[in-house]
Amino acid sequence: MSDTRRRPKIVVAPDKFKGSLTAVEAARAIADGLRRSRTDIDVVQLPVADGGDGTVAAALAAGYEPRTASVQGPTGELRLATFAVRGEQAVLELAEASGLARLPHGTLAPLTASTYGTGQLLLAALDAGCRHLILGVGGSASTDGGAGMVQALGARFLSASGQEVDPGGAALLDLDRVDTTLLDPRLASTTVILASDVDNPLVGAQGAAAVYGPQKGATSDDVALLDRALSHYADVVHRDLGLDMSHRAGAGAAGGTGAGAMAFLGAISSSGIALVLEVVGFADALEGADLVITGEGSLDAQSLSGKAPVGVARAAASSGVPVIALVGRLEVGPEELRAVGITSARAILEVEPDDVLAQRDAAELLARLAEEVGASW
Repeated sequence: MSDTRRRPKIVVAPDKFKGSLTAVEAARAIADGLRRSRTDIDVVQLPVADGGDGTVAAALAAGYEPRTASVQGPTGELRLATFAVRGEQAVLELAEASGLARLPHGTLAPLTASTYGTGQLLLAALDAGCRHLILGVGGSASTDGGAGMVQALGARFLSASGQEVDPGGAALLDLDRVDTTLLDPRLASTTVILASDVDNPLVGAQGAAAVYGPQKGATSDDVALLDRALSHYADVVHRDLGLDMSHRAGAGAAGGTGAGAMAFLGAISSSGIALVLEVVGFADALEGADLVITGEGSLDAQSLSGKAPVGVARAAASSGVPVIALVGRLEVGPEELRAVGITSARAILEVEPDDVLAQRDAAELLARLAEEVGASW
Protein backbone atom coordinates (compact mmCIF):
# COMPACT_ATOMS: atom_id res chain seq x y z
CA MET A 1 0.00 0.00 0.00
CA SER A 2 1.48 3.35 -1.06
CA ASP A 3 2.24 6.12 1.44
CA THR A 4 -0.04 9.09 0.62
CA ARG A 5 1.08 11.33 3.45
CA ARG A 6 1.81 14.90 2.30
CA ARG A 7 5.37 16.12 2.63
CA PRO A 8 5.68 19.14 4.92
CA LYS A 9 6.25 22.40 3.03
CA ILE A 10 8.50 25.20 4.30
CA VAL A 11 8.69 28.59 2.59
CA VAL A 12 12.06 30.31 3.08
CA ALA A 13 11.68 34.07 2.59
CA PRO A 14 14.56 36.11 4.06
CA ASP A 15 15.80 39.60 3.25
CA LYS A 16 19.53 40.29 2.89
CA PHE A 17 21.97 40.08 5.80
CA LYS A 18 23.63 43.41 5.14
CA GLY A 19 27.39 43.14 4.89
CA SER A 20 27.47 39.35 4.66
CA LEU A 21 24.71 37.68 2.60
CA THR A 22 22.32 38.67 -0.16
CA ALA A 23 18.74 37.53 0.26
CA VAL A 24 19.34 34.83 -2.37
CA GLU A 25 22.40 33.57 -0.47
CA ALA A 26 20.54 33.65 2.85
CA ALA A 27 17.63 31.66 1.40
CA ARG A 28 20.06 29.08 0.00
CA ALA A 29 21.86 28.72 3.34
CA ILE A 30 18.60 28.24 5.24
CA ALA A 31 17.36 25.70 2.69
CA ASP A 32 20.65 23.78 2.89
CA GLY A 33 20.42 23.63 6.67
CA LEU A 34 16.84 22.42 6.61
CA ARG A 35 17.67 19.64 4.17
CA ARG A 36 20.55 18.45 6.34
CA SER A 37 18.13 17.69 9.14
CA ARG A 38 15.10 16.58 7.15
CA THR A 39 14.72 14.56 3.97
CA ASP A 40 10.93 14.53 4.15
CA ILE A 41 10.28 18.23 3.42
CA ASP A 42 9.65 20.44 0.41
CA VAL A 43 11.51 23.75 0.65
CA VAL A 44 10.48 26.76 -1.43
CA GLN A 45 13.13 29.49 -1.62
CA LEU A 46 11.60 32.95 -2.04
CA PRO A 47 14.12 35.70 -1.21
CA VAL A 48 12.49 39.07 -0.57
CA ALA A 49 13.34 42.75 -0.04
CA ASP A 50 11.63 45.80 1.41
CA GLY A 51 11.72 47.89 -1.76
CA GLY A 52 15.36 48.97 -1.46
CA ASP A 53 18.54 47.17 -2.39
CA GLY A 54 17.74 43.60 -3.41
CA THR A 55 14.30 44.26 -4.90
CA VAL A 56 15.40 43.47 -8.46
CA ALA A 57 17.31 40.40 -7.25
CA ALA A 58 14.14 39.13 -5.54
CA ALA A 59 12.17 39.55 -8.77
CA LEU A 60 14.85 37.73 -10.76
CA ALA A 61 14.88 34.88 -8.24
CA ALA A 62 11.11 34.63 -8.70
CA GLY A 63 11.52 34.10 -12.44
CA TYR A 64 11.57 37.58 -13.95
CA GLU A 65 13.93 38.09 -16.89
CA PRO A 66 17.02 40.28 -16.43
CA ARG A 67 17.53 43.30 -18.67
CA THR A 68 20.35 45.81 -18.66
CA ALA A 69 20.62 49.43 -19.71
CA SER A 70 23.52 51.87 -20.00
CA VAL A 71 22.71 54.80 -17.72
CA GLN A 72 24.38 57.72 -16.01
CA GLY A 73 25.43 57.25 -12.41
CA PRO A 74 24.64 59.96 -9.86
CA THR A 75 27.56 62.12 -11.01
CA GLY A 76 27.37 61.33 -14.72
CA GLU A 77 29.62 58.31 -15.22
CA LEU A 78 28.15 55.65 -17.50
CA ARG A 79 27.36 52.26 -15.97
CA LEU A 80 25.22 49.20 -16.67
CA ALA A 81 22.09 48.90 -14.57
CA THR A 82 19.96 45.78 -14.25
CA PHE A 83 16.19 45.59 -14.03
CA ALA A 84 13.67 42.74 -14.10
CA VAL A 85 10.87 42.14 -16.60
CA ARG A 86 7.89 39.83 -16.77
CA GLY A 87 5.39 40.61 -19.51
CA GLU A 88 4.44 44.28 -19.25
CA GLN A 89 5.73 44.60 -15.68
CA ALA A 90 9.20 45.84 -14.79
CA VAL A 91 10.87 45.98 -11.38
CA LEU A 92 13.57 48.61 -11.07
CA GLU A 93 15.78 50.09 -8.34
CA LEU A 94 16.74 53.73 -8.16
CA ALA A 95 19.90 52.61 -6.37
CA GLU A 96 21.04 50.71 -9.48
CA ALA A 97 21.44 54.01 -11.33
CA SER A 98 21.42 56.81 -8.75
CA GLY A 99 22.39 55.18 -5.48
CA LEU A 100 25.08 55.95 -2.93
CA ALA A 101 26.85 52.75 -3.94
CA ARG A 102 27.21 54.11 -7.49
CA LEU A 103 29.25 57.17 -6.48
CA PRO A 104 32.80 56.89 -7.88
CA HIS A 105 35.21 55.95 -5.10
CA GLY A 106 32.39 56.55 -2.62
CA THR A 107 32.87 60.32 -2.91
CA LEU A 108 29.64 61.96 -1.73
CA ALA A 109 28.09 64.71 -3.87
CA PRO A 110 25.13 66.08 -1.89
CA LEU A 111 24.63 69.21 -4.01
CA THR A 112 25.27 67.86 -7.50
CA ALA A 113 24.23 64.17 -7.54
CA SER A 114 21.34 63.55 -9.93
CA THR A 115 18.61 61.00 -10.61
CA TYR A 116 19.05 61.33 -14.40
CA GLY A 117 20.14 57.70 -14.68
CA THR A 118 16.96 56.54 -12.97
CA GLY A 119 14.97 58.27 -15.70
CA GLN A 120 17.08 56.47 -18.30
CA LEU A 121 16.33 53.19 -16.52
CA LEU A 122 12.59 53.94 -16.72
CA LEU A 123 13.00 54.74 -20.43
CA ALA A 124 14.66 51.37 -20.96
CA ALA A 125 11.69 49.67 -19.33
CA LEU A 126 9.30 51.60 -21.58
CA ASP A 127 11.38 50.58 -24.60
CA ALA A 128 11.09 46.95 -23.43
CA GLY A 129 7.31 47.29 -23.73
CA CYS A 130 6.61 47.56 -20.02
CA ARG A 131 3.65 49.65 -18.90
CA HIS A 132 3.54 48.72 -15.22
CA LEU A 133 6.69 49.93 -13.49
CA ILE A 134 7.60 49.23 -9.87
CA LEU A 135 10.45 51.46 -8.72
CA GLY A 136 12.26 50.79 -5.45
CA VAL A 137 13.57 54.12 -4.20
CA GLY A 138 15.93 53.25 -1.33
CA GLY A 139 19.59 54.23 -1.18
CA SER A 140 19.50 57.46 -3.18
CA ALA A 141 22.69 59.55 -3.49
CA SER A 142 20.88 62.73 -4.56
CA THR A 143 18.52 65.40 -3.30
CA ASP A 144 17.30 66.71 -6.65
CA GLY A 145 13.56 66.20 -6.19
CA GLY A 146 13.57 63.67 -9.03
CA ALA A 147 14.26 66.50 -11.48
CA GLY A 148 17.06 64.58 -13.21
CA MET A 149 14.81 61.55 -13.61
CA VAL A 150 12.07 63.65 -15.20
CA GLN A 151 14.58 65.41 -17.49
CA ALA A 152 15.72 62.02 -18.80
CA LEU A 153 12.08 61.29 -19.60
CA GLY A 154 11.82 64.42 -21.76
CA ALA A 155 10.80 67.30 -19.51
CA ARG A 156 12.86 70.50 -19.61
CA PHE A 157 13.90 72.42 -16.49
CA LEU A 158 14.98 75.83 -17.74
CA SER A 159 16.83 78.77 -16.22
CA ALA A 160 15.95 82.40 -16.91
CA SER A 161 18.35 82.32 -19.89
CA GLY A 162 16.49 79.36 -21.40
CA GLN A 163 19.23 76.82 -20.66
CA GLU A 164 18.73 73.49 -18.92
CA VAL A 165 19.66 73.83 -15.25
CA ASP A 166 22.70 71.90 -14.10
CA PRO A 167 22.35 68.47 -12.46
CA GLY A 168 21.72 68.18 -8.74
CA GLY A 169 19.54 69.69 -6.07
CA ALA A 170 21.46 72.93 -5.58
CA ALA A 171 20.96 73.94 -9.23
CA LEU A 172 17.19 73.96 -8.74
CA LEU A 173 17.64 77.45 -7.27
CA ASP A 174 18.25 78.54 -10.89
CA LEU A 175 14.98 77.02 -12.13
CA ASP A 176 12.77 79.55 -13.89
CA ARG A 177 10.21 77.41 -15.73
CA VAL A 178 9.24 73.83 -16.49
CA ASP A 179 8.32 72.57 -19.97
CA THR A 180 6.68 69.13 -20.23
CA THR A 181 5.69 69.23 -23.90
CA LEU A 182 8.34 66.63 -24.77
CA LEU A 183 7.70 64.33 -21.78
CA ASP A 184 7.57 60.77 -23.10
CA PRO A 185 3.94 60.22 -24.23
CA ARG A 186 4.06 56.55 -23.25
CA LEU A 187 3.93 57.62 -19.61
CA ALA A 188 0.28 58.58 -20.07
CA SER A 189 -0.60 54.89 -20.41
CA THR A 190 1.92 53.64 -17.85
CA THR A 191 1.41 52.89 -14.16
CA VAL A 192 4.33 53.82 -11.92
CA ILE A 193 4.39 52.54 -8.34
CA LEU A 194 7.04 53.59 -5.83
CA ALA A 195 8.13 50.88 -3.42
CA SER A 196 8.64 53.11 -0.40
CA ASP A 197 7.75 53.20 3.27
CA VAL A 198 8.78 56.86 3.64
CA ASP A 199 6.04 59.40 4.38
CA ASN A 200 8.23 62.51 4.70
CA PRO A 201 7.15 65.64 2.80
CA LEU A 202 9.42 67.29 0.26
CA VAL A 203 10.49 70.29 2.35
CA GLY A 204 10.68 71.51 5.93
CA ALA A 205 12.00 70.03 9.16
CA GLN A 206 10.88 66.52 8.14
CA GLY A 207 11.66 67.00 4.46
CA ALA A 208 14.06 65.31 2.07
CA ALA A 209 17.03 67.60 2.73
CA ALA A 210 16.69 67.90 6.51
CA VAL A 211 16.14 64.22 7.26
CA TYR A 212 18.16 62.43 4.60
CA GLY A 213 20.62 65.05 3.32
CA PRO A 214 23.22 64.42 6.05
CA GLN A 215 23.34 60.72 5.10
CA LYS A 216 24.41 61.88 1.62
CA GLY A 217 27.16 64.16 2.87
CA ALA A 218 25.21 67.41 3.28
CA THR A 219 26.47 69.87 5.91
CA SER A 220 24.02 72.03 7.85
CA ASP A 221 24.58 74.81 5.30
CA ASP A 222 24.03 72.34 2.45
CA VAL A 223 20.79 71.16 4.03
CA ALA A 224 19.49 74.73 4.26
CA LEU A 225 20.46 75.41 0.63
CA LEU A 226 18.89 72.17 -0.63
CA ASP A 227 15.69 72.82 1.29
CA ARG A 228 15.43 76.29 -0.29
CA ALA A 229 16.11 74.79 -3.72
CA LEU A 230 13.44 72.11 -3.31
CA SER A 231 10.95 74.69 -2.04
CA HIS A 232 11.65 76.88 -5.08
CA TYR A 233 11.32 73.83 -7.35
CA ALA A 234 7.93 73.04 -5.82
CA ASP A 235 6.79 76.65 -6.28
CA VAL A 236 7.74 76.68 -9.98
CA VAL A 237 6.05 73.33 -10.63
CA HIS A 238 2.93 74.55 -8.82
CA ARG A 239 2.87 77.75 -10.86
CA ASP A 240 3.56 76.13 -14.26
CA LEU A 241 1.69 72.84 -13.92
CA GLY A 242 -0.79 73.44 -11.10
CA LEU A 243 0.68 70.53 -9.14
CA ASP A 244 1.34 70.97 -5.42
CA MET A 245 4.02 68.51 -4.42
CA SER A 246 5.65 70.22 -1.44
CA HIS A 247 3.57 68.70 1.35
CA ARG A 248 2.39 65.35 -0.04
CA ALA A 249 3.20 62.40 2.18
CA GLY A 250 6.04 60.42 0.65
CA ALA A 251 7.19 63.30 -1.57
CA GLY A 252 10.47 63.39 0.34
CA ALA A 253 11.39 59.80 -0.50
CA ALA A 254 14.81 59.31 -2.15
CA GLY A 255 15.87 62.95 -1.96
CA GLY A 256 12.51 64.16 -3.23
CA THR A 257 12.27 61.64 -6.07
CA GLY A 258 8.86 60.80 -4.66
CA ALA A 259 7.73 64.37 -5.42
CA GLY A 260 8.99 64.29 -9.00
CA ALA A 261 7.50 60.86 -9.64
CA MET A 262 4.11 61.83 -8.20
CA ALA A 263 3.93 65.18 -9.98
CA PHE A 264 5.21 64.25 -13.43
CA LEU A 265 4.61 60.49 -13.72
CA GLY A 266 1.41 60.17 -11.71
CA ALA A 267 3.18 57.68 -9.46
CA ILE A 268 1.60 56.25 -6.35
CA SER A 269 3.48 55.07 -3.28
CA SER A 270 3.02 51.64 -1.72
CA SER A 271 4.64 49.60 1.05
CA GLY A 272 7.92 48.20 -0.20
CA ILE A 273 7.62 44.74 1.31
CA ALA A 274 3.96 44.42 0.31
CA LEU A 275 4.88 45.15 -3.30
CA VAL A 276 7.78 42.71 -3.28
CA LEU A 277 5.63 39.94 -1.78
CA GLU A 278 3.17 40.50 -4.62
CA VAL A 279 5.97 40.49 -7.22
CA VAL A 280 7.49 37.22 -5.99
CA GLY A 281 4.14 35.44 -5.62
CA PHE A 282 4.27 34.98 -1.86
CA ALA A 283 0.53 34.36 -1.51
CA ASP A 284 0.70 31.46 -3.98
CA ALA A 285 3.76 30.03 -2.24
CA LEU A 286 1.88 30.05 1.08
CA GLU A 287 -0.73 27.63 -0.23
CA GLY A 288 -0.20 24.34 1.60
CA ALA A 289 2.75 25.73 3.61
CA ASP A 290 3.32 24.43 7.13
CA LEU A 291 6.01 26.91 8.14
CA VAL A 292 7.63 30.13 6.94
CA ILE A 293 11.22 31.02 7.80
CA THR A 294 12.23 34.66 7.30
CA GLY A 295 15.17 36.73 8.45
CA GLU A 296 17.53 39.67 7.98
CA GLY A 297 20.83 40.96 9.33
CA SER A 298 19.41 42.73 12.38
CA LEU A 299 15.92 42.29 13.75
CA ASP A 300 15.44 45.37 15.90
CA ALA A 301 12.91 48.06 16.81
CA GLN A 302 13.19 49.60 13.34
CA SER A 303 12.28 46.23 11.80
CA LEU A 304 8.98 46.27 13.68
CA SER A 305 7.84 49.35 11.76
CA GLY A 306 7.42 47.30 8.60
CA LYS A 307 10.71 45.89 7.35
CA ALA A 308 10.77 42.70 5.31
CA PRO A 309 10.58 40.01 8.05
CA VAL A 310 7.59 41.71 9.66
CA GLY A 311 5.86 42.07 6.30
CA VAL A 312 6.46 38.37 5.65
CA ALA A 313 5.16 37.46 9.12
CA ARG A 314 1.99 39.51 8.75
CA ALA A 315 1.24 38.02 5.35
CA ALA A 316 1.81 34.50 6.67
CA ALA A 317 -0.29 35.14 9.78
CA SER A 318 -3.24 36.08 7.62
CA SER A 319 -3.07 32.53 6.24
CA GLY A 320 -2.50 30.97 9.65
CA VAL A 321 1.05 29.81 8.86
CA PRO A 322 3.57 30.04 11.74
CA VAL A 323 6.76 32.06 11.19
CA ILE A 324 10.29 31.61 12.55
CA ALA A 325 12.91 34.31 12.08
CA LEU A 326 16.60 33.47 11.68
CA VAL A 327 18.65 36.64 11.92
CA GLY A 328 22.15 37.93 12.44
CA ARG A 329 21.38 40.01 15.50
CA LEU A 330 18.20 39.92 17.62
CA GLU A 331 17.34 43.04 19.60
CA VAL A 332 13.62 42.56 20.38
CA GLY A 333 11.91 40.30 22.87
CA PRO A 334 9.45 37.41 22.47
CA GLU A 335 6.37 39.54 23.18
CA GLU A 336 7.32 42.08 20.54
CA LEU A 337 7.93 39.28 18.06
CA ARG A 338 4.60 37.62 18.75
CA ALA A 339 2.84 40.98 18.34
CA VAL A 340 3.95 41.12 14.70
CA GLY A 341 3.28 37.45 13.98
CA ILE A 342 6.73 35.90 14.52
CA THR A 343 6.48 32.73 16.59
CA SER A 344 10.15 32.61 17.60
CA ALA A 345 13.56 33.85 16.50
CA ARG A 346 17.18 32.70 16.61
CA ALA A 347 20.30 34.79 15.97
CA ILE A 348 23.70 33.94 14.48
CA LEU A 349 25.33 35.87 17.34
CA GLU A 350 23.94 33.27 19.74
CA VAL A 351 26.12 30.70 17.98
CA GLU A 352 29.11 32.91 17.21
CA PRO A 353 29.32 36.03 19.43
CA ASP A 354 32.33 37.48 17.58
CA ASP A 355 30.95 40.00 15.06
CA VAL A 356 33.80 39.56 12.60
CA LEU A 357 33.54 35.77 12.56
CA ALA A 358 29.75 35.91 12.50
CA GLN A 359 29.83 37.99 9.31
CA ARG A 360 32.61 35.97 7.73
CA ASP A 361 30.90 32.62 8.35
CA ALA A 362 27.32 33.86 8.09
CA ALA A 363 26.20 31.29 5.50
CA GLU A 364 27.38 28.27 7.48
CA LEU A 365 26.13 29.65 10.79
CA LEU A 366 22.73 30.42 9.28
CA ALA A 367 22.59 26.92 7.83
CA ARG A 368 23.39 25.53 11.28
CA LEU A 369 20.50 27.47 12.83
CA ALA A 370 18.17 26.21 10.10
CA GLU A 371 19.36 22.65 10.70
CA GLU A 372 18.43 23.00 14.37
CA VAL A 373 15.01 24.37 13.40
CA GLY A 374 14.45 21.45 11.04
CA ALA A 375 15.42 18.92 13.70
CA SER A 376 13.22 20.40 16.41
CA TRP A 377 10.20 21.50 14.38
